[in-house]
This record gives sequence, structure tokens and C-alpha cells, in this order.
Amino acid sequence: MLKNISFILILSLGFTDSIAFADGTEDTIPTSDTVLIALDDPVLVALDQMYREPLAALSPADTSKECLNIHDFPPDSIPIYEDDYYKQRLSELDAKTPFKLTYNERVRAFIHLYVVKRREQAEKLLALQHQYFPMIEEKLDEYDMPYELKYLAVIESALNPRARSRAGAMGLWQFMYTTGKLYGLHQNSYMDERLDPIKSTDAALRYLQYLHSMYQDWDLALAAYNCGPGNVNRALRRAGSKTRSYWDIYRYLPRETRGYVPAFIAANYFMQNAQAHNLYPDTLYTHFFELDTVHVQQAMSFEYLSSVLNIDEEYLAQINPAYKRNYIPAYSNKSSIVYLPYESASIFVMNENRIYADLTKKEEKEVKEFKEERIIYTVRSGDYLGRIAQNYHVSVSNLRSWNNLSSSRLRVGQKLVIYQHPGRAPVPRSVQPKTTSDGKYIYYSIRTGDTLWDIAKAKGVSVNQIKAWNSHLNYKRLKPGTRIIVGTAG
Repeated sequence: MLKNISFILILSLGFTDSIAFADGTEDTIPTSDTVLIALDDPVLVALDQMYREPLAALSPADTSKECLNIHDFPPDSIPIYEDDYYKQRLSELDAKTPFKLTYNERVRAFIHLYVVKRREQAEKLLALQHQYFPMIEEKLDEYDMPYELKYLAVIESALNPRARSRAGAMGLWQFMYTTGKLYGLHQNSYMDERLDPIKSTDAALRYLQYLHSMYQDWDLALAAYNCGPGNVNRALRRAGSKTRSYWDIYRYLPRETRGYVPAFIAANYFMQNAQAHNLYPDTLYTHFFELDTVHVQQAMSFEYLSSVLNIDEEYLAQINPAYKRNYIPAYSNKSSIVYLPYESASIFVMNENRIYADLTKKEEKEVKEFKEERIIYTVRSGDYLGRIAQNYHVSVSNLRSWNNLSSSRLRVGQKLVIYQHPGRAPVPRSVQPKTTSDGKYIYYSIRTGDTLWDIAKAKGVSVNQIKAWNSHLNYKRLKPGTRIIVGTAG
């Protein structure tokens, strides 16, 4: 290992003639209006690569259907098996876990929900697992808890850290406000730690530990996590004092909880047997090991941070869901933790002081005005989030977080809160995005704030049609100015 480091240091000498760091003249790159960002030290970059190279092996090497389709299924094939197959597979999984992975008609119904009826969602979950499961597994290992508990986040939130239930539960683990406070998840106008994947996971596992200590049974602990210990205790009383299993008290539980453990068993099955059902990750999301954390000492907006570090603002919001208004607040007694791609985290650390100095001169007035410009907008016929965001010079992710929207669907008459920058007048509704045609296809140029769902709704087509017409498009990161097909001419 020492020989490798020495070799890297020797190789790096050729770079240090043109780039100096810390106490010398720095080569810089302009990334925003005024601040110049120093380039990273090539020696440290090389050391980072050595450290992260083994971690890269944990990422899936290939998620293409061609590689993963080991059974040679036709593209549209939906394999369905006899009960004996499901029993055998669950029996094999049951031998590796303290959970009782029982197979019955209720479990079968949930398996079919994932592998037949909701295949698109299942493939999204298969992709998202690489972003969240490594972190959850680390926490499970820390608390010496069953690894299968990671699948609880699948049925709680579909691995969506911004998920919000009708009752107000939020985050990967669907914490209610009071339970979140009890387990140390802080909330204020700018941030909600229930939406922080790492902090909420830690809180959820501590809560599950507590519930397991009460019942000494993981299935009952799961039921109590869903409906509360009070409902489980009432079900135990109604079923009789000698009954102690989930299935014994099943009919006495609230209706939603009756499906909770069967759904958990089904998630265990399909997440570990996806290829047998011709299911594959739809898009490879950010892997957990590609991210790092920085401690931010000064208030700043995502808009500013993304411009300084040259990161897409929508992506920055996606990996930092706890910040509700795309704004990082400052505290007198602690720093704010922000997740960044590890290369960007290194650049931030190297340039932290100059970023704060630039903020002091540039952003105090802007932040103050940003808080004051609050507009209530009434949704009208034909509106969609992308259009409203464009008209008011904000992002779609801002609109969603300001209004706690779990999807892009709007209804006429709905009230939306918009925090608009002063001096930016809304675009008149008569200004509509233009399309062009080459006689065969109709084309549309993506604008800031657009989502596939918004574009599809505006053009009267489906999201799947747009995906089929634009097979090489990166659906996760739509770049303004990109021309895409939205229909056929004639």
C-alpha cells in the first residue's frame, strides 16, 4: 500500500507545477457570478480513487435487461408460477431470517401485485435499492438487527424519502410528527429530518428495537410499527391470552395492518427473485457509495450551491430531501449536513471559506427577500407543475416541497404556495412552449422545471410513449434545451 501511495505522489508531481493549493496561487474555475472555485489537489484525488475503488465493486456492474435476463424471457413476458414454486422460494428465504416468511393466499396476492400488476413500480424499486439499501444495511449491522428489515422501507414508502401519507406520515419510514419528535427527528420551516434517509433510518430501527423488546416477535413488532402497540395489544386480548403470533390475531387487527405483514413477505420475495419474473432495474439511480457529506456552517440556497459546485439543482434536491424549500438554514449551535457527490464534496471542503465569504457579500439580501415574496396561486384548467414553475421562475421540486405534493397531479381550483424572487414577473399564460415538426415526428424542446409527466399531459400522450420515442433520453435528468419527440405528424 505504501508503494502505491509513493507511486501516486511521484506521478502527481507533474501536475503540481500548474496547480498550487492552500498557501500558494491557485488555479481556479468560474462557477457562479463572482466566486472562483479552486481545483482539487491531484494527489488527494488519486488517494480518493484508491479508497473508493473497492467500494465501486459493490455497485451493480450492468443493469441492462440483456445482461440480467438470464432466463431468456421475451421482452413482454410476465412469468407466473404455481404455488409450489413460491412456497419453495419462500422456504429457502425463511431459513435465513428470524421472520416467519409464511406463504398463503394473502401473500400470493401481494406477490402478484408487485410482479404482475405493478411491474413499472417494481422495476423502479429494483433501481432505488442501490441508493438506499447499503445505508440501511450498515445501520442494521450497527444495531445487530435482521437485514430483511430493509424491505420494510419498500412497503412503507416505495423507497421514496419524500413520501407523504394521507394521515401526514412522511419519509422512507413514514414517521408521524409526534413519533418523529420522540425519536429525535427535528422539524422546522426549512427542514424535516423525517425526510432525511440516514437519520430517519436510525430512528426507525431504534423504534423497531423497542417494539421487538415488547413482543419478542418480529411479526408482531411489524404490526405494531404500522398500527401502534395499542391496537396490537387489543388484538391480543380479543384473540385470547395464549395466542402470540401475527396470524393468530390477524382478524382482530385493523384492515390496513392485515395486509402489512403479507406485503412485507411479498417484498422479501420479489426483491430477491425479480429476474425469475422478467423484472429489472428501470434506471440506475445514484449509488449510496457515490455520495459524501459536508457540514455547512452558513445559510445558502440550493440554487447558489448548485451553481458554485456545478451540480444540477434538481439532483441536489433529490439527494437532500430533508430540506423542504431547497434552502439550507444556519444554526448557532450546529452545522447543517448536506449530501453531495463525493467529487463535489471534496471541492466544497477545499473552497468552504471562499464560498462563505462570497455568500456574506452576495446572498444576505437575496435570502431575506426570498422569504418575503409569498404568492398564493390558484390552479386553472390546463395547468401543470412544469408550466407553473416556468412562469414563476422556480423549480418543480420547489413547488412540490412548498406544497407537500407527492405527485405532479393537480386539480382545478387547488391553491399553491409559491415563493417568488422579487423583480421576476410571472410569464403571461399566453406564452406557450412551441413544438416543431419534420413531417414525421413532432418535437418539443425541454424547459427548466419540465418533467416527463408534465410534458406527456400537455401533449396528450403517455409517459411510456415519450420513453419509447426517445430511448436514449436520460429521464432522471432532463436537460433544458434538449429536443425530444412528443408525437407523430399527420
